[in-house]
Amino acid sequence: MDERIPEHVAIIMDGNGRWAKKRLLPRSAGHRAGMNRMVALSEHIFDRGAKWCTLYALSTENFNRPEEELEGLYSLFREYFRKNTVALKKKGIVLRVVGNLGLLPEDVREIIRKGEEETQGGLRGTLVLAIGYGSRQEIVAAVNRAVREGKEVNEESFSALLSTEGMPDPDLLIRTGKEQRLSNFLLWQSAYTELYFTEKLFPDFSDKDFDKALEEYALRERRFGKVGK
Repeated sequence: MDERIPEHVAIIMDGNGRWAKKRLLPRSAGHRAGMNRMVALSEHIFDRGAKWCTLYALSTENFNRPEEELEGLYSLFREYFRKNTVALKKKGIVLRVVGNLGLLPEDVREIIRKGEEETQGGLRGTLVLAIGYGSRQEIVAAVNRAVREGKEVNEESFSALLSTEGMPDPDLLIRTGKEQRLSNFLLWQSAYTELYFTEKLFPDFSDKDFDKALEEYALRERRFGKVGK
């Protein structure tokens, strides 16, 4: 694999609501625009050669939003999984969802489960959606599991207790929407991840914008704590 192309790209898709507000549209319009951009961008990411793409779709903190907005998001999830599962399977993309799915309505959980089952065996790459995900909560759950099972862990065995078990750590993490923080996303997994921040709101984050992030990534020297060249 070309070292200039990250194996695993993670994206915090921030700015959907602000995108809608700038256009005097309801927040639901921003979420739909973000969903459409997510579908197209993930395809571009795999086209560029990445094998893993993780998208932060809904955090645990997002469940504090108004019920009307959450219901709109659930409707988008229903629509996305029903429309795209077959397409992902045809393209050889495995679908995986991480997070506390118990926070979602039962029918949404079932649609997600079916989507994961039907795309197993894809060889092109894996699309990971973080839904109901919070990294601190994930770490605490892993610690409690280790305690219950009487395990003394090291870095490798602890990683296996996380919901991202079996996934490589992100090489490149992109956050759109101007903010420059991780917001409880992949905290353990991003210890040596290259971070890229952009002011572009997610629905406006184009394929060309992603390619620009790749260009910067290619210029960085990843030392993982070792002495540089």
